[in-house]
Amino acid sequence: MDETVEQLTMHTLPLAETHRRHGATFAERDGHLLPATYGDARAEYEAVRGGDGAGLIDLSARARIEVSGAESVQFLNGLITNDVKTLASGAWMLAAFPNVQGRLLAHARVARPGAEVGFLIDTETATHEKVFQTLQRFTLAGDFHVKDVTGETAQFSVQGARAGAIIASVLGDAFTPETEAQRQSASVVQWRENGQVTVMHATHTGEDGYDLVCATDAAADLWEALAAAGARPVGFDAFEVLRVEAGVPRHGVDVTDANVVLEAGREDEAVSYTKGCYIGQEIIARIHWRGHVAKRLAGLVLEDDAEPGADAKVRTTEGKEIGRVTSQVFSPRLARRIALAILKYDYLQPGTEVSIVAGDSERAARVSELPFVRGSWYAEATAAADVVVAGVSGDKGEATP
Repeated sequence: MDETVEQLTMHTLPLAETHRRHGATFAERDGHLLPATYGDARAEYEAVRGGDGAGLIDLSARARIEVSGAESVQFLNGLITNDVKTLASGAWMLAAFPNVQGRLLAHARVARPGAEVGFLIDTETATHEKVFQTLQRFTLAGDFHVKDVTGETAQFSVQGARAGAIIASVLGDAFTPETEAQRQSASVVQWRENGQVTVMHATHTGEDGYDLVCATDAAADLWEALAAAGARPVGFDAFEVLRVEAGVPRHGVDVTDANVVLEAGREDEAVSYTKGCYIGQEIIARIHWRGHVAKRLAGLVLEDDAEPGADAKVRTTEGKEIGRVTSQVFSPRLARRIALAILKYDYLQPGTEVSIVAGDSERAARVSELPFVRGSWYAEATAAADVVVAGVSGDKGEATP
């Protein structure tokens, strides 16, 4: 389909023309026309993963919703899995929005960039309407206000080992490393005469990173400043590889509202088991305290580089079906094809040998821990970037005995 025709029926990013000037080609994703690549997807990938650079990703298609009011903590705590009462000013937390059956409506980041500005909720494009409608239906019940600011803001992410240095060079004295360098920090800073920028220390790729949210009329200036400071524009072709390597599930692809929250594999970050009641809490707590989920998100490392076909199933070596492949990419870092999959609980042990079956094709694979790649985001804990893949060497991508 011609790109100009697509634009008539799809949302475009505020900086579409800026992306074109940087050489972007576009593709559809979740109803938006997004930059797929700026001409060299492998170089874009290396800017983020290579260890000595950083990539610049336009995440404006994600949803941004402001929540405020004297009763906002009370209402939010009844709707999400994490404990908003413990969220300090200047920080953010990951949370899930469950339904009454404990199933996953959305993952979201809940930020409290300052005591006076309430909360900023950031969620995926695919879960925009679900989250907004879930919040909005409680606005008549008390001092609880919800505003969708997606259309009037832009969101960028700088990801890679040099992300902090680039952000500091662009924001200048407004960026205070002793505050913003803390994990999961969130703050509002003044940038030049362009207005306020919300800065969140966060990763989408397993590498160190920062998300920036600004008004759309300041977006072009901020993008160009970040690019001039050394952040290479990265399209969604490369970003998809980085996402899968980092083990980050995508709603509507890897997980849906058919999955219980705990099946998405992010409960260590997103779920509090001590906060008290919220929608779906009884089922989630019962699974946690009395047993385990029937299936869960896991990684697979394939034994060859051939791409699995559509609707690929996962089977044991004896032929028993135990799950399905949800996302798959070729990992340059590992020199292997890797996949995310929903697998039955009994087969989640890393190193378990399985087969991936699609049509008449069958390929050998092994179950892997997630994330596949532990980059600079983990360096503080591990003292160096590392790769955690069952049966794969991180330096050369070679099979280990």
